[in-house]
Parts: sequence; structure tokens; C-alpha cells
Amino acid sequence: MAETIRIIGIDPGLRRTGWGVVESLGNSLRFVASGTVRSDDKADLASRLCQLHDGLAEILHFHMPHEAAVEATFVNKDATATLKLGQARGIAMLVPARAGLRVAEYAPNAVKKSVIGVGHGDKKQIHMMVKVLLPKATFDTDDAADAIAIAICHAHHRQSPAWRLARESAA
Repeated sequence: MAETIRIIGIDPGLRRTGWGVVESLGNSLRFVASGTVRSDDKADLASRLCQLHDGLAEILHFHMPHEAAVEATFVNKDATATLKLGQARGIAMLVPARAGLRVAEYAPNAVKKSVIGVGHGDKKQIHMMVKVLLPKATFDTDDAADAIAIAICHAHHRQSPAWRLARESAA
């Protein structure tokens, strides 16, 4: 008998980190919740990272997911911005790992391909398909919508041989 798996998707960012929780049972998905953890852009970097950490820890404690998925960092032309994003992404991976969850990583193109069918697309397409796949889904920011898409991507890929192997070796 299949069991319901609760998945949190996290779209890391230093200003805004989106999160979305879905439940997967076989091939069906159900929206649970989503939102955005914000950091104070006037605070120092360490304080902002603490704000992201504490916000995500509270969400994990409240929603109690079984698995987590985080979007992989893309590299842009601004090295400083890329480094800060990487630090926020480290928090996004650390919080669920410290809660005992296995954390999957997905490239932005893999997320888009899972949700809209192609590896390239704009935010409007992602939002539209998230609403098609999960009609009850609500999101307060683009980051939260992207986080739901990351959770959907993980739900579709969590039965892959690579993920199964990672789960078995961690057990």
C-alpha cells in the first residue's frame, strides 16, 4: 500500500526564499501550503542568513515534511550576487538536513521540464502549470510558486533509480 509523502520545495534567495509543501500519493499530488521567508535587506549578511535559517526551521517544524528539494544555484555574471545566493542555498540545504531529511537538488531546467514540459520557459508558464497541476495552490511571490514547482519536480523524480539508491544508502 502506498503512503503519502510530504515534500517541501525550496527556492533559495537571500532577500526572499520561497517554500512550498505538497503531498504525493502514487501519481496524485495535493497542495498543502506555500510562502516566502524574507530577510531584512538592511541587516548584515550573517543576520540575514540567521533570519532565513530560523524562518525555514519554523516552517519545517510546523509542516513536518518527509523529504526536501532545493533548486541548484545558477551562475550569473555578478560573482558577489552568486556567492550570496550560494550562501542562502547553503541555509536552504542545511535546515532540512539538520531536521533529518534527505535533500534532493534539481537544476532550474529540470524543474521547468518537469512542470511545463520543456527546459526553458518563463515564470508565467510555471505559475500557470502549477495552477493546472494543483488548482488549490496559492502563492504570495514568484519564489513561492517556484518552490511549489521544485516540490512537484521532486515528486516526479523521487522514484528514479538515483534517488532510490540515495534513500537506501542513507537508511
